[in-house]
Amino acid sequence: MLWRAISEDLPGHKWAGLFAEYWPDYKRWWLKEGDAARPSYLESRRALKEHMPEIVPLYDDLCELAGGGDHAARFLSFYCPPPYLSGCSQAIWPGEEPVMVRNYDYDSNAFDSLVLRTGWQGRGVMGTSDGLWGLVDGMNDAGLAISLTFGGRRVVGDGFGVPLILRYVLQTCTTAEEASVVLARVPTHMSYNVTVLDAKRKYLTAMMAPDRRTIITHAAVATNHQENVEWLSHARFTATVERERFLLQRLTLHRDPQDKFIGAFLRPPLYSTAFAAGFGTLYTAVYRPRLQEMEVRWPGTTWRLEMANFQEGGRHVQIPGAA
Repeated sequence: MLWRAISEDLPGHKWAGLFAEYWPDYKRWWLKEGDAARPSYLESRRALKEHMPEIVPLYDDLCELAGGGDHAARFLSFYCPPPYLSGCSQAIWPGEEPVMVRNYDYDSNAFDSLVLRTGWQGRGVMGTSDGLWGLVDGMNDAGLAISLTFGGRRVVGDGFGVPLILRYVLQTCTTAEEASVVLARVPTHMSYNVTVLDAKRKYLTAMMAPDRRTIITHAAVATNHQENVEWLSHARFTATVERERFLLQRLTLHRDPQDKFIGAFLRPPLYSTAFAAGFGTLYTAVYRPRLQEMEVRWPGTTWRLEMANFQEGGRHVQIPGAA
């Protein structure tokens, strides 16, 4: 798998090139249930304007760069996308220099494998791309870091794909408290756990769902269930309870030093080898929001990136089962 790191201050030719490259695959995914299963352009833009008005001008710019087509614009709204599942573990190590650490467990053939740094709307943001402007984890230049895990529930409703909600938080918020207000307000189409950490060392986890109010907690750990396990077969397959318990022990009973805590994400039970089933660990991300640094880690390899001195480039990573 080829990973790339790309930087662009304003939406332009680099992003347009990425969209042209990824769009055929995304279009097939977006339309897999048929055109009528997805909201219209007017419905999608209206939902964006209602819930995330600050980024509507950015959305319009990206739609134009994407060619102005109806399907592309509906896809970029991330409104009521097809359902999709992931694994993932995330935790806050609350030491003197706190860090957010996460594993992303997903299908390697349905993944951007892209770290994107943007200066859109005057806000510096870098993170792991999904859908070419959404993020599955990231950080902004105010020192706010954010990450998601699937919440382990089957319910699908009217709302946005959570990667765009993460983008919106990083574009508009500077603290965990501000992020909590957004996460409680913006509707999501599936259940997700979103953890945030800010430069003042404040953190929280929002348990979001399409059919009930968001629960804001002070949890430092999130895996693939919310307050209770509701999808038993998924919980067993992903070992969500076991991973949560393991992380809580690392933070409370054992008090691992930072390097040991991060290293645990690259080994079982946190590191998943279920690549054939689309739930293998594709990477470990480490965010140091006060230092404005992130790392992407794989067994034996670390890629360090800085907000202020972001270096474009690439990495070839061997992922079992990747095309």
